[in-house]
Amino acid sequence: MKKLLPLLMGVLLTACLVSGCGVEVKAYSDPQEEIDIGADKEFVILIALDSNPSTGYSWEASYDETMLELVDETFEADAYADENIVGAGGTELFRFKALKKGEAEITMSYKRSWETEVLDSKIFTVDVK
Repeated sequence: MKKLLPLLMGVLLTACLVSGCGVEVKAYSDPQEEIDIGADKEFVILIALDSNPSTGYSWEASYDETMLELVDETFEADAYADENIVGAGGTELFRFKALKKGEAEITMSYKRSWETEVLDSKIFTVDVK
C-alpha cells in the first residue's frame, strides 16, 4: 500500500493544478500526526489501509460539521487489482475543508455500514488556525 502513496499524491496534485483548486495537498495516514491548517483551507487525509468496498467494508468519517466540511470522498483501487474481483483492496481518500478556527477531531471507523461492529478506528486531530 505504501508504494501506492506517491502515485495517489501525483494524481491529486495534477488534478489540483489543472482545476486550480488551491487545496493544500498533504497526505495524513498517521493519527499521531497533528493536522495544522488555516481556516477556509482544504486538506487531504489519506487513509493508507486496505479498504474493500466490494465486501462492504469501508472507512466512515465522523466529525464536527460546524468545524469541518467533507468536500470529497473517493476510492482508488490498487494498481494490480482487477475491478471485477470481489475483495480487491485499495485506498480511500477523504478531502476536508476547515470552516473556522479551533480544534476538531475526525474519527475514522472501518466497518460495514449496516453493522455496528467496527474493525478498526483512527482519530485525527485537526488544529485550525
